[in-house]
Amino acid sequence: MKRSPSNIKRHELIGLEAEVSESTNLDHEGIRGEVIDETKKTINISGKIIPKEDCNFIFTLPEHKVKINGNIINSSPEERIKN
Repeated sequence: MKRSPSNIKRHELIGLEAEVSESTNLDHEGIRGEVIDETKKTINISGKIIPKEDCNFIFTLPEHKVKINGNIINSSPEERIKN
């Protein structure tokens, strides 16, 4: 299944370009790069470990940019993909 704005929450995020658009930790805001790893509670964007909770992310798809609240994807990739 192709990644789209409607199903991105259920897809693998590794390999996508991402940006932290909002965060309760101002040091994280504006961090951007490629998602190189993901755990249940964090996203590794170009070597920087960012907690999913209390952050908003913008993911770049081939034809769209999608803003996602990190609390929505704050689960393991394996569990999220199953749902």
